[in-house]
Amino acid sequence: MVAAVLFVECAFLIGFVLPGDSLLATAGMMFAAGHQPGWLVLAVVGVFAAAVAGNHMGYRMGRCRGNRLAARPGGRFVNAENLGKARRLLDRYGFWGVLMARWLPWIRTLCPQVAGAAAMNRRSFALATTLGALVWAPVMLVIGYVGGSQLDRVRWLMPVVLGGMTIGVVVVTAVGMVRMRKEQHEDQRSEQSAPALTR
Repeated sequence: MVAAVLFVECAFLIGFVLPGDSLLATAGMMFAAGHQPGWLVLAVVGVFAAAVAGNHMGYRMGRCRGNRLAARPGGRFVNAENLGKARRLLDRYGFWGVLMARWLPWIRTLCPQVAGAAAMNRRSFALATTLGALVWAPVMLVIGYVGGSQLDRVRWLMPVVLGGMTIGVVVVTAVGMVRMRKEQHEDQRSEQSAPALTR
């Protein structure tokens, strides 16, 4: 399930509302609480593959969309500021920009589609996104596991922290979904209310 959520976050614009960093850390803590290092290894492989595949899907979507990837007026997620950050990151750093984007919320979701729209070299993008996934998803999962192992020494603290983080992930995702749906409704209303062009 974590790998599936990670794929969606990296591939589609709906990934803005999915807290990937928090989810990975929480999953690592769950493995620590269950004393399941074997499952942690399997999860590391799964989240790495999902992050790479998600970015490739986003890249392909960007190539198909081209310059049609545009900011929504007043949008919280796909707005001129976030698009500008992603484009400047790629223009200035290129290969290294794709690597850095993994650690930047929202930019992480926009970067693959912006790279595709900008026709970034496919091999360069593939190498950058693979290395980026390797130093992001598994690392966040292991950080959660190590942190959870330390918290597990205090019996009452681990359930409290784990429960709080789980609730936080659910609440943040739900709020993000509501905001995104609200933006979509506002976009539809603005399109319907726009005066028709006449010759």
